[in-house]
Amino acid sequence: MRHISAKGLKNSAILLVLFILTLGTAASSFAATSQQAPARGSAGYETWLTKQVRHELVMIPWYSVFDNLQYKVEGGKVTLLGQVTNPTIKDNAASAVKHIEGVEAVDNQIEVLPPSPNDDRIRRATFRAIYSFPSLQMYAVRSVPTIHIIVDRGHVTLEGSVARESDKDAAGIRANSVPGAFSVTNNLRVDNS
Repeated sequence: MRHISAKGLKNSAILLVLFILTLGTAASSFAATSQQAPARGSAGYETWLTKQVRHELVMIPWYSVFDNLQYKVEGGKVTLLGQVTNPTIKDNAASAVKHIEGVEAVDNQIEVLPPSPNDDRIRRATFRAIYSFPSLQMYAVRSVPTIHIIVDRGHVTLEGSVARESDKDAAGIRANSVPGAFSVTNNLRVDNS
């Protein structure tokens, strides 16, 4: 059996600590560079900014399946679009985007839908009709479901994305079965990626 001296043990401990510090420094350096914005005007800058805007918008408290937040990024200007049921979401969206590195201006064109007990009833009924259908249930288990149900004065619009054309059709058929809805517009996109 080999015996390790106290001096050898001390040197091993020092080497281990230095190794751990080196790994920690390398990891923090990597994390810092992966979070920093690319140089403005570079090929990846607008893509990076678009991802940052999307992240901030989906993190807004009270953002739900009954809200539709969209945006356009043009250089350092972000235009916010869509419809929300709560005016706080509109204000929070603008505040969240303003604080992103590189955003110079925010044009907040988000529409606040008028309060309506009838629209609320149609929202709930459409939610149940769509998300209780077996082939569409997989879209409900995400933190923010991908099929958004926008109801404005009895008119239903489906926004978001689905994986298959058959899912888009099924959502439209299910929404059309809801009593009291005046019309249904199916704007769902089929995401082939």
